[in-house]
Amino acid sequence: MPIRRFGGHRSLVSRSETPKLSYGYSKMNVSRSGYRVFSANSSTSSTQLAKKITERLGVELGKSVVYQEANAETRVDVKESVRGQDIFIIQTIPRDVNTAIMELLIMAYALKTSCAKNIIGVIPYFPYSKQCKMRKRGSIVCKLLASMLAKAGLTHIITMDLHQKEIQGFFGFPVDNLRASPFLIQYIQEEIPDYRNAVIVAKSPSAAKRAQSYAERLRLGLAVLHGAAHNLESSIADGPTSPPPARSNAGHTGLELPLMMAKEKPPITVVGDVGGRIAIIVDDIIDDVQEFVAAAEILKERGAYKIYIMATHGLLSAEAPRLIEESAIDEVVVTNTVPHEVQKLQCPKIKTVDVSMILAEAIRRIHNGESMAYLFRNIAVDD
Repeated sequence: MPIRRFGGHRSLVSRSETPKLSYGYSKMNVSRSGYRVFSANSSTSSTQLAKKITERLGVELGKSVVYQEANAETRVDVKESVRGQDIFIIQTIPRDVNTAIMELLIMAYALKTSCAKNIIGVIPYFPYSKQCKMRKRGSIVCKLLASMLAKAGLTHIITMDLHQKEIQGFFGFPVDNLRASPFLIQYIQEEIPDYRNAVIVAKSPSAAKRAQSYAERLRLGLAVLHGAAHNLESSIADGPTSPPPARSNAGHTGLELPLMMAKEKPPITVVGDVGGRIAIIVDDIIDDVQEFVAAAEILKERGAYKIYIMATHGLLSAEAPRLIEESAIDEVVVTNTVPHEVQKLQCPKIKTVDVSMILAEAIRRIHNGESMAYLFRNIAVDD
């Protein structure tokens, strides 16, 4: 039984009265163990994914106001305390890409100056991801955006199916690049009748590794499209007109470089057998659909009786819904990383797969300090 001293005298006390030590450490952790989930979108249509994620997490969406002033400046007001907490900002990218980026930057900076512990950006579709390589006298805009996000206060990013995995190297903090392929593969198995008679198609040799990953997991054949339709002008910047024609320079006396042959892609050909099969074209982004429409026509000519397109990010810009509706494509399946409800109303061939489950689980694991490896199980490097 413990002995307590009072003024030099000793007295016996029961063990139940023994004072318990309190370090203050656990209490501090308890007070700071909360997290908040905010949406940085000013448009209501772009907050649907954020609402689905918070419903799965069982939390309420953080109280904030994001709006455009009369002079088109973006203003963000955070309506609750975020001091010492993990803050997750969900930002889906609508058609107005630059406004969405400014909303994200301003909200991140507002949370940083409000003493948030960690600021994690949940950006399912990372904008400017196609501008991740140097093109002539252009710039690597994706690297610039990464620097801006870090400067604004982000300490971590959750995204999905980056256009190039090397983009992760542009950041000086962790980037979790989740995959949508398990959800798209599940859709193929459950929603495409007789999918065992299908063949996975890569619309270009550069997409062959992704298509091979799908084909191996579904135990299906593989076909690759090679070449380009002659009516496409998408390769002007680095295609048939590259290098530019030589200009005569009579005053130049420098070295004469070897003559460079201009690149020229042959007409579209199919490497692989698609006759009497279902053709499933897989890619990460579907934006300008002219290439997909041309590919579908070639596959139909080669005997494919159904054409499906599976992609993670359905940007579907410009006249994409009309072109899809008038084409030989039977169905376009995309995830909800990008809002496209308007396009679905214009074209019933567009279907949506919900990926809020994996994004919510990523948020939960990062906040609790758990491993993210479970979310990447059975995922190939080239997927």
